[in-house]
Amino acid sequence: MIINGKSVGDTDVWEYYRNMKKLKPIVKSAFLSLQKEFECIVAEGAGSPVELNLMNKDLSNIYIADEFNTKIVLVADIQRGGVFASIYGVYNLLPNKLRKNVIGVVINKFQGDMSLFDEGVKIIENEFKIPVLGVVPFKPFNLGFEDSASLMNYTQDTGNAIITVGVIKLPHISNFTDFEPLVVDDEIELRFITSVSEMSSCDLIILPGSKRVIDDLAWLRERGFEKKLSSKKTHIVAICGGYEMMFEKILDEEAIESKFKEIDGFGRLKGAVTFTKDKIVKKGSYNIFGLMVDGYEIHNGITKKRCKSAKNLYGTFIHGLFDNDSMRAYIFKEINPDYQGYNFKEYKKNAIAGFADHIDKNINMPLIIDALYD
Repeated sequence: MIINGKSVGDTDVWEYYRNMKKLKPIVKSAFLSLQKEFECIVAEGAGSPVELNLMNKDLSNIYIADEFNTKIVLVADIQRGGVFASIYGVYNLLPNKLRKNVIGVVINKFQGDMSLFDEGVKIIENEFKIPVLGVVPFKPFNLGFEDSASLMNYTQDTGNAIITVGVIKLPHISNFTDFEPLVVDDEIELRFITSVSEMSSCDLIILPGSKRVIDDLAWLRERGFEKKLSSKKTHIVAICGGYEMMFEKILDEEAIESKFKEIDGFGRLKGAVTFTKDKIVKKGSYNIFGLMVDGYEIHNGITKKRCKSAKNLYGTFIHGLFDNDSMRAYIFKEINPDYQGYNFKEYKKNAIAGFADHIDKNINMPLIIDALYD
């Protein structure tokens, strides 16, 4: 659990629910703080807002809407199917107080001929009595990776790829945005792999960050990855938790992640990593392998250097490594000298602007804005 940017430890769902009385004031305080700074706040929900057996324990949907009497926009994913039942069910299961605050519904990720849904709009508006704020056509958007679901929800054009990169999909993989610059790189084919056999077709392996380094280290051994990852013949970029695994030893004397005080790593890097209770969380500019890069750190492990290299191995604590054009060129030209690279910052700027324009064209924003000031 993370509160105001700081980890307060691992909790199971029951402990989370028991802490609800303590957590609600924290969320309320955060909202009030934002309210002083901004004219409009978007509180994005997660999952269903009408889990009736959990309504009094819901922080991610109902609490803010109920506590601050906010306006509500429902968003229905038509790709999943059952969009009419979803809209009708959610709307009618909302408490009366909240139902009155619903501005309308957005139909998201529509594919095909938009006119085919004209009748659907009429049904929702005339029979359900819910305004349709817009029908948004599906548009690929390979930015803003939030969780493991994002790893299955991206599009990639590999027609011009000259390098194949395999990211080992750890059970507790973290910091998914590390891979965004590779997904949109025309010269890179990015794969998320879960077996040793898939490594042979990859030019480079990324051992990514992990929320549970020791558990994922054990998983890699159970799946037979150790021989390949320990071999100096395997080209690897190891980031944060993956970097920690590359050392000879991981020392966990304070039992941060394990009951064992000492765990063997893969041994590609000399020395040990020591886990401490105080997590390092910061961002800045760093000298990584002789290049100045922008990035951030979030880790419990401590060792002498933020980055370290060995034969066919680059390891670092720094996330956001591939956001830096110079770093991608440095690593990938070693794999294939024909790699040209691209301007990720410019791509990101244009992609966000283009997607915002796409949303603006397909949603009745004036209606939403008018409702906010009603």
